[in-house]
Amino acid sequence: MLYALTRPALFALDPESAHHVTLSSIGCAARLGVLPLLFPKISQPVQCLGLTFDNPVGLAAGLDKNGEYIDALAALGFGSIEIGTITPRAQAGNPKPRLFRLPQANAIINRMGFNNHGVDALVENVKKSKFKGILGINIGKNFDTPVEQAADDYLKCLDKVYAHASYITVNISSPNTQGLRSLQSGDALSALLETLKNRQSQLHTQHNRYVPLVLKVAPDLESSDVEFISKQLLNFGIDGLITTNTTLARVGVESLPFGAEAGGLSGQPVFERSTTILKQFAEQLDGKIPLIGVGGICSGSDAKAKIDAGASLVQIYSGLIYRGPDLINESVRAIA
Repeated sequence: MLYALTRPALFALDPESAHHVTLSSIGCAARLGVLPLLFPKISQPVQCLGLTFDNPVGLAAGLDKNGEYIDALAALGFGSIEIGTITPRAQAGNPKPRLFRLPQANAIINRMGFNNHGVDALVENVKKSKFKGILGINIGKNFDTPVEQAADDYLKCLDKVYAHASYITVNISSPNTQGLRSLQSGDALSALLETLKNRQSQLHTQHNRYVPLVLKVAPDLESSDVEFISKQLLNFGIDGLITTNTTLARVGVESLPFGAEAGGLSGQPVFERSTTILKQFAEQLDGKIPLIGVGGICSGSDAKAKIDAGASLVQIYSGLIYRGPDLINESVRAIA
C-alpha cells in the first residue's frame, strides 16, 4: 500500500535515478528501524544447498550490485539476499541510457553491462554488514577480458568472495557482456566448470568451509542446450542452478515504447519462457541438483508456479520494482 503511493513519484524519474533513490530511501528507513515493522519477515525455513534459508523468497542479483544495502534489503523480509554481479576490476558499464521501463507489461529492459565498483569494494561492504542470513555473491567477468580468459576473472572473484559468501553464483548468462553466453555451451562450459570446481575444492580445504557453487543460465536455450548443461552440472558436481536470467526475445513487447531497445528483458513477459526452462531442467536433473526459480514473478501465484515447476527457492527483482516489498510476503504465503 505504501509503495503504491510512492511509485508514481519514482516512475517520474528516469529508471536509473529511481533505482538509486529507492535504495537510498530503503537504507534510510532501515537506519530508522521501521522496515521490520512495515514488512515483518515470515519464517518458513527451507533447507537447500546445505544451507537453511529463513524463507524461500530471495532477492535476485542486480539490485545491489556492490553490496552497499545488504542490511536494509534484508529488513524487507527476504529469506536470502544475492548481491552482484561483481567483476575483478571496477567498470562503468555500458553508456546511458541503459535501463528502460515497460510499465504496460510489468517489464524492464536493461543493458547495464556489469557496472560495479569491483570485487575488493564489494568485499569491504560485506565485511561492514551486520547481516547473518544467507548471502549469495554473483560473479562475472570484466567486459575487456577475452572470453578465452574468462575463467581467470571468475577465479579472481571466487578467491576473494569465498570467505564472505553463503553461496556463489557464476553468471554466464547476461546478454550485455559480449560473448559471455558462449560459456554456456560446448568445451567452454566444461572447462570453466572443471576449473571452478577444482578451485572450490582448494578453497574448501584452505578455509575449512564449503561454499556452494551455483550456475545462472539464460532462458534463451534449446532443449538440447538444457540437456547438455544438465549433464555438465552433474558431471562436475555443481551445487545448484538458477533459472533464469533475462531474455533477448521481445515476445509481447515489440510494439511498446522502448520495446525494441537492446538488452535483456525481465519481468512478466519472461515468466512463461523462464518457467518452461525451469521445468525442462527439473526433468533432466531429477532432483539431483536444487533449482532456484527466477524470472517474471509478479504475484504470489507466480512464485508458487515456480515451486510447482521444480524450484526449491525463488528470487524476485523486476516484480519488486512494480509491486513493491509487499510481493515478498505475498510470495512466501503463496508457497506455504
